[in-house]
Amino acid sequence: MLSDLKELPQDKILALVGMFRADPRDDKIDLGLGVYRDAEGRTPVMRAVKAAERRLWESQETKAYTSLGGDPAYREAMRKLVLADAVEPERVASAATPGGTGAVRMAFELLGMAAPEATAWLPAETWPNHVSILRHLGRPTKTFRYFDAETGLVDFEGLIADLEGAQRGDLVVLHGCCHNPTGADPDIGQWEAIADTLASTGAIPMIDLAYQGFGDGLDADAAGTRLLASKLPETLIAASCSKNFGIYRERTGILFAVAEDAAARDLTQPTLEYLNRQNYSFPPDHGARVVTTVLEHAALREDWKAELEQIRDGMLSLRRQLASELRQRLNSDRFDFIAEHRGMFSRLGVTGDEVLALRERHGVYLVGDGRMNVAGLNAHTVPLLASAIADVIG
Repeated sequence: MLSDLKELPQDKILALVGMFRADPRDDKIDLGLGVYRDAEGRTPVMRAVKAAERRLWESQETKAYTSLGGDPAYREAMRKLVLADAVEPERVASAATPGGTGAVRMAFELLGMAAPEATAWLPAETWPNHVSILRHLGRPTKTFRYFDAETGLVDFEGLIADLEGAQRGDLVVLHGCCHNPTGADPDIGQWEAIADTLASTGAIPMIDLAYQGFGDGLDADAAGTRLLASKLPETLIAASCSKNFGIYRERTGILFAVAEDAAARDLTQPTLEYLNRQNYSFPPDHGARVVTTVLEHAALREDWKAELEQIRDGMLSLRRQLASELRQRLNSDRFDFIAEHRGMFSRLGVTGDEVLALRERHGVYLVGDGRMNVAGLNAHTVPLLASAIADVIG
């Protein structure tokens, strides 16, 4: 049996990580791996997370299972964080998952159970795992225009025109904020138009909210998600705690299914629990309990929000610095969009040959499509990157 397996393509980002590690140059810059890093290149444990873990270590008396849907206190704390009062709580089904990826996978599986013939619509530029999971599940897919490489902004006219072709019951995948890989997000007026388009077609949004708090702030980053959930009868939301709580390895996520009414919610909730049971039985709990402790303890919550703001402000500062450095070196506004983007990523709009030249001549490691992780920079390396870009495109 095993000898009949087919060799699978290597993950391009993980391959890039291997290349970076093998590079002997001291001034090399890793902008490929999609994790947050501080100015020292570390992915630190947040202060509030450490404090919450200490509290759990002192107070927790059992490691028994919680429930198939995950700890109810975690699900409620996350509902408030993501949705606030946008929809009535009795309309919201939820299940804890292993990371945001687990929530995305569950959303796609739910689509297969509820509407096996429906199409999943993806932005033409999206997180590669969206495509990979849907392909693995055998789901039909289509793409819609999202990013204008010339302006570095959302191709909003193309987006709306394409989504007008979605059918009732189709699933439309959207990034709630800090779009990966481009960094370009709709503004609130554009979210309104997206909601109106989905309402007219009957398509259902599936919002991947992986970076809440990394863009314009916790509430601002959830504004588009809340708007769609409040205006449409059904919405799926896959949320991750990996980035905004810095607990990547704890695999802490959640899927929300906003139903049309309480009766539909009561049908959906056991379905989510069934999917958990089929995949991994009970979801992991440690990260979820840490998040709950932080969100429910006033002092820890405020310290977490303060540190998250420092992270967000730091990335915005790096964006502004890089845009300014490039403007000075190129005497052009070509890269001003970098300062307008949000979150960890921006797509630079450089060619594959230029990406290769950046790596070979300057030790700058980008994903092949030109995606850059801003959090891989610091104030010292920004000028080095600007000089390298100016060199290879000059």
